Amino acid sequence: MIPAVQELQAAFQARGYVAGDALATALRLVVGLGKPLLLEGPAGVGKTEAAKTLADVLGTRLLRLQCYEGLDAQSALYEWNYARQLLHLRAAELRGEAAGDDDLYGEAFLMPRPLLQAIREPRSAVLLIDEIDRADDAFEAFLLELLAEWQITVPELGTLPAVSRPHVILTSNRSRELSDALRRRCLYHWTEYPSRAQELHIVLSRLPGINETLARQVTDAVHALRALPLGKTPGVAETLDWASALVSLHADHLDAESLHATLGAVLKLREDQLLAAPTLQGVAAKAQARG
Repeated sequence: MIPAVQELQAAFQARGYVAGDALATALRLVVGLGKPLLLEGPAGVGKTEAAKTLADVLGTRLLRLQCYEGLDAQSALYEWNYARQLLHLRAAELRGEAAGDDDLYGEAFLMPRPLLQAIREPRSAVLLIDEIDRADDAFEAFLLELLAEWQITVPELGTLPAVSRPHVILTSNRSRELSDALRRRCLYHWTEYPSRAQELHIVLSRLPGINETLARQVTDAVHALRALPLGKTPGVAETLDWASALVSLHADHLDAESLHATLGAVLKLREDQLLAAPTLQGVAAKAQARG
């Protein structure tokens, strides 16, 4: 059964993820149309978490391919279990037998990686291709064929067609521009930082024991920080880390002492901490006056 957009939103919200109408619709189309979805936006806005939550909602397996510079097709598709092949070859020699390629390059020695795993799943899995912008153009070009044909060719075994078509989500922080060919094959959604109200809702959902005043103060402080020209703008993950740190210190409101003690949970560069110091002093003073 393919959930309706409202059902999908409710299921996400029950898991602490606030999905707007546009994102929920895009995810619904991934399942309904079988097309990949490219989620683009700043780091830390919940792109990866959206794929994880979708897999949980659908009750299916999540397969994640973390992209990096120098990633090649072989690493993403499959590898051969060389140690097991050598043991098999040695055993054949001890028996006085000759082991041919058909013996050494069979299914028993094949080690599938995320892309091959995804198309061999008996039930459609969620395939997360994370930070595709970190991979190079050659890998991106290889990916086009997989997304178009839904099959993989292993030279020793031939073409392996998909048992089921995975629900594919690609994420990008836009560290480089992706090709038009990849974009044409995907649905697209730009993921922005949540509004104050949305982020407060996320904090209260993920940390049900948090004091609401503290949650509101943390949310307001993070939004004030995002207005600054920081080297690393805090995302939703940093908001949750900061709120969790304050809760663990039994804080019920944000003051200068607790802010200074937990600053490393939200700002990860020394230069950003120095730049933000005046803003945070104002945030702490305002919070103390209200508290």
